[in-house]
Amino acid sequence: MTLAKDHLPMNPGTLRLSLAALLAALLPACGGGDAPPAATSSTASALRHYGSLAFEPCTLTGVAGNVAAQCSHLEVPEDRNAPDGRQLRLSLAWLPAEDDMAAEAPVFFLAGGPGQSALEVWPQVDPAFAQVRRQRHVVLVDQRGTGGSNPLDCSLPDDAVQHDEAAIAALVRGCVTALADRADTRFYTTTDAVADLDAVRQAIGAERLDLVGVSYGTRVAQQYARRHPAHVRSLVLDGVAPNDLVVGGEFAHTFEDALKLQSARCRDLPTCAERFPQDARAQLATLVARLEAAPVQVEYRDPASAQVLQGTVDADTVIGLAFLFSYMPETAALLPLVLDEAAAGRYAPLMSLYELMKRGTVGGITRGMQWSVICAEDADRHRERDSDRDTLLGPEVARMFFAACAHWPHGERPADFTAPLESDVPALLLSGELDPVTPPRYAEQVLQGLPNGRHLVLRGQGHGALARGCMPRLLGQFLESTDAAALDAGCLDSFSYVPPFTSFNGWEP
Repeated sequence: MTLAKDHLPMNPGTLRLSLAALLAALLPACGGGDAPPAATSSTASALRHYGSLAFEPCTLTGVAGNVAAQCSHLEVPEDRNAPDGRQLRLSLAWLPAEDDMAAEAPVFFLAGGPGQSALEVWPQVDPAFAQVRRQRHVVLVDQRGTGGSNPLDCSLPDDAVQHDEAAIAALVRGCVTALADRADTRFYTTTDAVADLDAVRQAIGAERLDLVGVSYGTRVAQQYARRHPAHVRSLVLDGVAPNDLVVGGEFAHTFEDALKLQSARCRDLPTCAERFPQDARAQLATLVARLEAAPVQVEYRDPASAQVLQGTVDADTVIGLAFLFSYMPETAALLPLVLDEAAAGRYAPLMSLYELMKRGTVGGITRGMQWSVICAEDADRHRERDSDRDTLLGPEVARMFFAACAHWPHGERPADFTAPLESDVPALLLSGELDPVTPPRYAEQVLQGLPNGRHLVLRGQGHGALARGCMPRLLGQFLESTDAAALDAGCLDSFSYVPPFTSFNGWEP
């Protein structure tokens, strides 16, 4: 997500495109400011080999902490139809199993986005794999165009993006020119990435893989399972994106659905219903209309320094905050209170929280790689609907999301790319009940083609289920047995809804 300079207000055009970029990041990006190096190497220890690849000690760094790993590279052709042409160095990390008698099939973790680096994201998700890592190797591959795998960086000026197509076209063409000497952006699709994953599999000498994909990574996992079914031992899909989903095309509606579900929970709690008689969606719409007509200048405290700053709250500020809040139940619980404060003319808490959330999601998405994926796989399938105009996000977000595609050189998807995966592979599908971007109905759709699959819906949860509650234990048990039906998921019944805050001191007991 693009940041405004310092504390200056972000103009509507900038936030619309920034929000569209965030929407594509189905798993929220981690980090703040410039992303740290994904891995730093040490030569203190001897090299270790996994198959034909030599690895050396490294540290995966992130805001969630550091994780010791082994790092390496694998060269692959950029264009597999020209194997003697330009080569790409894929950045890899290996987290050896704690047990010397490790299971034969390694776990490949597939990051979200499109545009996230698996190596950079890993410190954030590592706790979810605590049980898995006891007996299983984990392998991370920075998808081509991200992280350390020839990243297609397209850093745009914070104040440069406008609604008009000419400005966007100029920015995109400038990025294409900057990348021309090291990348042909037509060859950075999901299909290319799937071929890379299989090249890594062969290099480490693994016959079969366990694939764990999150958000966009679930698309990669499904495509791999279709192209290489004999090499997939099991699938874990968290925040499921069906193959025929137009990434970026439905978020206006799935966000609305999540808001309605969250508001319904407030109606079920007498204290909340009394404190907030107007549901969050209606109050948000009223506030957006007011701020579209007259943005408000506000003094607020910087969430990091507590310094008093000046800023402008407009409609996009409110919509952006509501969307960011909707990813997690703990932040969604703040929305009714923040909207109620704003409705009373007290905008400072809203502005402070917006700055805090915005800084927590900056970085992590490689914009050019994202364009290479969505322009090849999604843009031409997007169709606006009349109902889009009745949503808070409106049709503009999807328009801006795909606006680069008219000017970004991109490849094509295979003819069967959008067909549902039909496979007997053991599969565990996970959804958060209140997920604003990959709702449970998406997983139900994918489950129809997976007779040995099981779908678990985590009550009251948002986007990303792997690390929630007892899920790390269930993940470990499934990857050990590959029997989803036999899992005792009763521990998930302990999940409850996070009650909305009725004041900034918390919720009513």
